[in-house]
Amino acid sequence: MGDICSAQVHALYERGVDVHLAVPDYKNVLIEKDLSGVDIHHRQHQLPENLIHLAHDPSFLYHPELFLPTDKDGVRIALAFQREVIDRIIPEIQPDLIHCYDWMTGLIPATARLSNIPCLFTIYRLDSPQVLLSTIEAQGLNTRSFWRDCFYSDMPKSYEETRETNPLELLTSGVFSACQVNTLSQTVLDSLIDDCNPLGAPLLKTELQKKHWNSCLCALSPAPDASFNPATDRTLLRLYGPETHAASKLYNKLHLQETLNLSINSTAPVFFWPTTICWGQPECRMMADTLGIILERYREQVLQIVFVAEGDFHDHLRLLVDQLHAADRVAVCDFDVQLYRMAYGGSDFLLMPVHFAPCALPCIIGQFYGTLPIAHDTGAIHDCVEPLNAPSDCGSGFLFKNTSPDDFLSAIEQAMIFFGRSREFRSSQVERIMRESLLRFSFEDTIRQTIGLYMHMLKNSSNSLNKASDLAGSIPGVA
Repeated sequence: MGDICSAQVHALYERGVDVHLAVPDYKNVLIEKDLSGVDIHHRQHQLPENLIHLAHDPSFLYHPELFLPTDKDGVRIALAFQREVIDRIIPEIQPDLIHCYDWMTGLIPATARLSNIPCLFTIYRLDSPQVLLSTIEAQGLNTRSFWRDCFYSDMPKSYEETRETNPLELLTSGVFSACQVNTLSQTVLDSLIDDCNPLGAPLLKTELQKKHWNSCLCALSPAPDASFNPATDRTLLRLYGPETHAASKLYNKLHLQETLNLSINSTAPVFFWPTTICWGQPECRMMADTLGIILERYREQVLQIVFVAEGDFHDHLRLLVDQLHAADRVAVCDFDVQLYRMAYGGSDFLLMPVHFAPCALPCIIGQFYGTLPIAHDTGAIHDCVEPLNAPSDCGSGFLFKNTSPDDFLSAIEQAMIFFGRSREFRSSQVERIMRESLLRFSFEDTIRQTIGLYMHMLKNSSNSLNKASDLAGSIPGVA
């Protein structure tokens, strides 16, 4: 989520929008880790310091990860961040519009209502904690002013009755109070408002249906920012476009193998895992359970796998690799921006067996770089990857419908059959996929749609009618 937000903020700033970014002051994370999602300074046009507002709280300094769990500590940190935004940052900025992301900001739309500030609420994660008003107050927030605009487990009767006994749900509160809500995928949106689809808690589903009926719910599918382009990505040993990918990707593969101490073999198929690897994710455990089978099944082809990701599953995977004596075929790496991009440029396939995909940027980036997705056909992946049908010159990846190990292995088998075809055959398909994806997934279109939604919200806001024309006037091509 952080990379999406960061890219959009910079794109808006570069187009003349007076945009401000509020983020927790995660000093230890920023110092110790190289994360693309918090790269708020090193861009083509640097975001000025006065537009970056750091929320300060001691809990941020000792939190080891950027992605909050829904446990007690995660809730405490989320409440501390919202307190800073509500009590200090919003009064300081006095914004015309607020854009919030996920349950960690679920109270902000309710407080924005008090000031008649239109608020866009973006849903990414569907897991969300419940919290009592008394717990929120213990973190320094005055809930009496906005408690009526929050969403509770049961119908609230009075503040006193609600405060200690009736928890509010942070994600659903954000949906309930926001002027406009969006998902990052049309398929996810359709599933969330479909009574026959199990995705989403019942109360969340009901509130989203209300937003949909009132034309206050939409999908804004993100695209990778312009820096993700193999023709201009300077982290690659060899730059390339659709027509020149074949030879250049081989050079990049050899460079990746050398960097990671893998067997140097230009004919070896390289698979890249780009997403978080955590104990709590079923796809990670499935990967661990099938790793030995995959390596043995494709030993003759010297299949290699590269993991470049954050998470708490690294040690388990590394131990497993040691037990399999596969250090020359499997690399398990902490997240690093340069290595992450190198892996796109040097790999043949992308592994995305996630159980749920609210966003599928890695699949899109993979297509840009000629690294074809092997993915579970779910959520946002369904929006951006179609099954490869080479005879018909259509499709872009290898999908599986069920999250079973057998289905996952079957998709890998289909990819390996494709890899076994002639180099000319593979190159023609990869060239087509690269060319089509670069045209289909446009970051400029995403920003244009975002600005259009902002303008729509400002036009419908009782105190911001003139702001929409100001926004349109500052953006070429937007009216």
